[in-house]
Amino acid sequence: MVDAVVVGAGPNGLAAAIELARNGRSVHVIEGAETIGGGTRTHELTLPGFHHDVCSAVHPLAVGSPFLRSLPLADFGLELLEPEAQAAHPLDDGTEAILLRSLEETAERLGPDARAYRALVGGFARDWDRLAEFVLAPQTRPPAHPLLAARFGVVGVVPAELFARTAFRTPAARALLGGMAAHSMRPLGAPGTTAFAVVLLALGHACGWPVARGGSAQITAAMRAYLESLGGTVELGRPVGSLHELPPSRAVLFDVGPRQLLAICGDALPARYRSALERFRYGPGVFKVDYALSGAVPWTAAGARRAGTVHLVGGLPEIVASERAVARGEHAERPYVLASQQSLVDPTRAPAGSHTLWAYCHVPNGSTVDMTEAIERQIERFAPGFGALVLARATRGPAAMEAENPNYVGGDINGGLASLWQLIARPALRANPYATPNDKLLLCSASTPPGGGVHGMCGFHAARAALRGPLG
Repeated sequence: MVDAVVVGAGPNGLAAAIELARNGRSVHVIEGAETIGGGTRTHELTLPGFHHDVCSAVHPLAVGSPFLRSLPLADFGLELLEPEAQAAHPLDDGTEAILLRSLEETAERLGPDARAYRALVGGFARDWDRLAEFVLAPQTRPPAHPLLAARFGVVGVVPAELFARTAFRTPAARALLGGMAAHSMRPLGAPGTTAFAVVLLALGHACGWPVARGGSAQITAAMRAYLESLGGTVELGRPVGSLHELPPSRAVLFDVGPRQLLAICGDALPARYRSALERFRYGPGVFKVDYALSGAVPWTAAGARRAGTVHLVGGLPEIVASERAVARGEHAERPYVLASQQSLVDPTRAPAGSHTLWAYCHVPNGSTVDMTEAIERQIERFAPGFGALVLARATRGPAAMEAENPNYVGGDINGGLASLWQLIARPALRANPYATPNDKLLLCSASTPPGGGVHGMCGFHAARAALRGPLG
């Protein structure tokens, strides 16, 4: 018998296992796939020598997470590389909004909106460590710094469309805020979307938006190596269909979504809790394209040529229209496209002189529509001549994303809709969202607070709950 079994070797599952092992508990991790990582896998999806991140690509929370930052991952091979510019948002006139590590430089480039930008982001960037304790924890818990949390809440609850139009005057500043808010995969008229923008902008100044040298898979590879140095064990290629298939343990922590939890152990949970999990809502899916390129993307906007992440959608009205269409179950003609060019800063991603590009757009959950052409129109719009550089492409729609990672139900890479309600009641309204009514079973996936992202905080909080409960 071990103290704990962890089902799923994504960042949160490994985080839970590490925290338990650091506290002297014996841990065995079981992963259904042949490789660890969940959303942090890296494969040669197009041509030999071109290494593409299967899902997660850029990692501000890898350095902004209190838990991951506490781990000696550099000692186990992880190297994070920061681009010259964290993110760029090109506009049709050839100008751009750009997120730089320097708050002052970012603000000054926004001209008349410089003062408003400093007022919005500056305090949160400077206080990121204290803000992280609030935004990366269950919202049912009293904040350690209530004034900071209140200030963030007053700003963050405002719909991003309204905030951008009232706080800023220039198209660039409005586009920068709107592009960041759209990471929420919510319509920008929804309350709480400004919070996503503020967090991402603050992270850009406080921590940067780095990529992992060699691919995102190196993050979980380092986590696994550290776990094993603590005595934990990892077993691959073993899908779990029921509790009876697990070895004896005092606790089981599941890095799976509510739907998978019900399939594995629904009969061990009371009817009321099962009903709550069945009501859990999933958000939009993604359609993703990975490119092998013969050269760097020829962006018209100079800042985009040195940015790790590029938002491709034009100004705020187009962002609003794109995300509103997806929320209505439609496919935007001009979708909001998130692009990452990891090979600009990491030469191991492609053969010499070549590059990779990672891009996706939001689509209705479970969509079967091929968005390749729509994505490439948006890229070509801001980088004329891009098509001539394409050596090969690999596409993945929602079904393929879910087949590779069952937690991505309908292509939802965030583990559940990021509505205000589900930020509080995630996956159900409980004082301890990681615990289930069965004292032995806990949930540690992105379907628990604080939600999606490579931060390990869901696993950390679940492990702490286990240490207070069945492993106490």
